[in-house]
Amino acid sequence: MIYRSGGGTMTGNKWLLLLLFIGSQARASLLPSASGGGSMELGLVRGHSWSVEGDGGPKLELTREVLRHDVNRYKMIISAKHRRESAPMTRRKAWEEDYLNGNAWMEAPMTAGRDYGIGEYVVQVKVGTPPKKFWLIADTGSDLTWMRCLYDHQKPRRGHRPGVLLPAKSSTFATIPCSSHTCKVDLMNLFSLSRCPTPSSPCAYDFRYTDGSFAKGIFAYETISVDLTSSGPKKLERMLIGCSEIIKGQTLQPVDGVLGLANSEYSFTARAAREFGGKFSYCLVDHLSHKNLSNHLTFGSRPQSRSPLLGDMQYTKLVLGRPLNPLYGVDILGISVGGTILGIPVQVWAPNSGGGTVIDSGTSLTLLAAPAYRLIFGALEASLSRYKKVDEKLSPLKYCFDSTGFNESLIPRLGIHFKDGAVFEPQVKSYVIDAAPGIKCLGLLSVSWPGVSVIGNILQQNHLWEFNLAKGKLGFAPSSCIYI
Repeated sequence: MIYRSGGGTMTGNKWLLLLLFIGSQARASLLPSASGGGSMELGLVRGHSWSVEGDGGPKLELTREVLRHDVNRYKMIISAKHRRESAPMTRRKAWEEDYLNGNAWMEAPMTAGRDYGIGEYVVQVKVGTPPKKFWLIADTGSDLTWMRCLYDHQKPRRGHRPGVLLPAKSSTFATIPCSSHTCKVDLMNLFSLSRCPTPSSPCAYDFRYTDGSFAKGIFAYETISVDLTSSGPKKLERMLIGCSEIIKGQTLQPVDGVLGLANSEYSFTARAAREFGGKFSYCLVDHLSHKNLSNHLTFGSRPQSRSPLLGDMQYTKLVLGRPLNPLYGVDILGISVGGTILGIPVQVWAPNSGGGTVIDSGTSLTLLAAPAYRLIFGALEASLSRYKKVDEKLSPLKYCFDSTGFNESLIPRLGIHFKDGAVFEPQVKSYVIDAAPGIKCLGLLSVSWPGVSVIGNILQQNHLWEFNLAKGKLGFAPSSCIYI
């Protein structure tokens, strides 16, 4: 996600919540695991953005207002490109030397968030001493891990949700003084506030999102507990967290906070990857799945037997550092539809020419720079035009139709071709999506050019994705993502 604080733009939480939950409120959940030296998986809960009926589950309506959140999230992603001038590339060699125990791994269950009414995946982590469970959105664009918190309180306020950190009850919670170099210099990129009533007062932050949501609180160090797959519990001590006392905004209400997975020295990823072999991965179950279908977010070397692959693992270069930092960029050569490479200008894929592409767990739809979108839409329009176009407008989705008699085998396959030869072919259901009962839409959005394109989590579904930070590679392969 990407934040705005005060007058500045912030990146860390690129929120683009696509769903509007209609019905009873539900919570997202995930379980964290620990590892002491190689791999760790954190449970994710996947949200979705459509209305589904007939199976007794809650209904989610894809509306104009909901899609507005995705557009806002994109604005945050764009702002991230300009916010960070420094990049972690200089740390790569040191990271390769520092990564520990490449054979160990940590995992936790991941399930779809349709039952929770949110558009992201959620992981359950245990924070504090003694450890307490929190349901946090897993966000590859967020630097900071933060959760609901009541600083100076011995117990939650009456009527307050259970997922609240009580620092007074944790023996390992330690504030960061506002007079410290850490607060005044190191955390400025995470939007620490300049106010400092006394030298020992906690370092404060105010995260503002483009949709009007915000989180205010203080920075602290705390212990996060994980469960190793091989040797039991492990504690990640003195992890930087945010203790958010004031949280406003509909998109932030279903969960307890955010797990920062960005390519940043302050993110959860930086510490966990260093502990578990320099890599993390996730396998996204179908976005319409119920929470009883699980997979995992993993840190370390994930055994393939956990999620059988349906094809060979392919690898492509991760584009890390500026101008896309702290997001995870990829080098795209072009896009094909039905096996034919489209004539998309090469500048669309070039980060230093106003373009570039990132892969993002927190954006649901896939957002394409206008020159790419126009050609892709044109190539798909003929196969979609055989179905009756609906009058109701689910703006900003450009093309929606009555799905009666829909046959996905008649839809040309989309292919994303990377410069080093790898090709990602998502399933048709990942770009021709269910938007409402009896209605499908082309699940791609056009964004202005110049601008960054975003591979959203719906396009990523039913694939295993491995982010190898030590080697600067992204691996992917089709999978049912059914955990065994």
